[in-house]
Amino acid sequence: IIKTLFCITLSTVCGNPKIAGKIVGGQNTQKGQWPWQVSLRISAGLHICGGSLIHPSWVLTAAHCFRSSQRPSYYRVMLGELKLYTSPPNSSFASVRRIIIHPSYQSGTNIPTGDIALIQLGSPSQIMPVCLPAPQTHFVSGTLCWVTGWGKTKERVVSLTLQGVQVPLIDAKTCDAQYHINNPTDSGRPLVLDDMICAGYEQGQKDACQGDSGGPLVCKDNNTWFQVGVVSWGEGCARPHRPGVYTRVQNYTDWIQTTIANFASVVPSGPTSATLLLTLVLLI
Repeated sequence: IIKTLFCITLSTVCGNPKIAGKIVGGQNTQKGQWPWQVSLRISAGLHICGGSLIHPSWVLTAAHCFRSSQRPSYYRVMLGELKLYTSPPNSSFASVRRIIIHPSYQSGTNIPTGDIALIQLGSPSQIMPVCLPAPQTHFVSGTLCWVTGWGKTKERVVSLTLQGVQVPLIDAKTCDAQYHINNPTDSGRPLVLDDMICAGYEQGQKDACQGDSGGPLVCKDNNTWFQVGVVSWGEGCARPHRPGVYTRVQNYTDWIQTTIANFASVVPSGPTSATLLLTLVLLI
């Protein structure tokens, strides 16, 4: 007997860029390699955070990117850009219609649980989005995944070209233990929580950094890229025993799906926006 446990509908064919297979310790990416990567700008045009297109009209990013303001008119989203501020022919600015912060997020806290947000764009994009995993999907520790962004390539050096770096996943418990090593303010309380996932190396050297916030951590499965994390926080960049900490997307897939269903005013149609159906089944 096949019993359906979970069903999620999101837009379009996703997670298959034309090119198959900062970031600190990474490399310049190629045009079309990570098409879903977006740059969140303040209205004056300055890049402040990354994000990922998960639907023609929706971008996933981090809640802490909106500390300055939650007014949609304060922001714009740049899609299809490889080098910041170059505006190539296939790139486009999108206005922001709506910003939705997860209700569990509390700004100003030391441990940013619920650090995830959705942006509804003013108009839909034709760019390929990244796929989202079903809540029960599990990528094992050690899986090599990629994080991308325009953040600093060193703690004080900014990159204008989109960077990508491959890093292994680390489960929350193991990651939390690393953050308690050589921690002078260690109170013994957990620092990396269950809605988080980490990625990086024990010795450091490869990591996301300031300016990468809100960007995607993606893992490949059956030639399709799934976003498993949103760049959230860390101690410095690429330091030993301080891997990057990401909001675990699977914890929020239901919220993402419900939010899009509640606010989407136009249902995409046609072959270029066919509904993606992910079904988790239990064999009995």
